[in-house]
Order: sequence, then C-alpha cells, then structure tokens
Amino acid sequence: MSTSTLAAGFILTDEKDASRYTLTRDGQLVSVLDYRDDGHTVALTRAFTIPTFRGHGYAGTVTEGAVADLLERGDRKVDAVCWYVADWFSAHPEHAHLLRAR
Repeated sequence: MSTSTLAAGFILTDEKDASRYTLTRDGQLVSVLDYRDDGHTVALTRAFTIPTFRGHGYAGTVTEGAVADLLERGDRKVDAVCWYVADWFSAHPEHAHLLRAR
C-alpha cells in the first residue's frame, strides 16, 4: 500500500491488495477508483464517490492521483474502462500517451 498526501488534507492511497485507489479526508472515505493490473496494463474500471461527497470533483481528484502515480511508476499503460475515467482522459489530452493502444 502506498500513500500520498494531497492539498487540503486529502490522502490518496493505492490499496494494492484491494486493487483500488482511495481518497480520504480526516480518516473518512470520500472516493474510490477500482482497477485491474495484469502487469502490463492497469484497467481503471470504476470511479465512485460516496453520495454525501458528490458534486465536489473528488472522482476527478482520485483519478488524477492515480494517473500521477502510474505516470511516476512509468511501467504500465492505462485502459480507461470506466466512462468517467475515459472522459477525464479526454479532458486531459496531455496524458493520452498513457492510454493503451486499441
């Protein structure tokens, strides 16, 4: 499990055993990004924000953090399976080089 602290007290954690990135604040789960990693490609399968926290861009925050982590690792391509993640990549074409060629 790897953890990084983001602005405003948010913590992004890669929970490898659960195959998900989590975004927490003050110990409370805010948003989750599930993935499958086959050793070559990370399929980002589902972005989810806890209903009481929706509407504040937290799914985008967890997606951005996951992409930054994968970019730093540099050893995986990304498959944007989740519609939200696909839309995020469309809005951030500077990261398109991470996407797996289809």
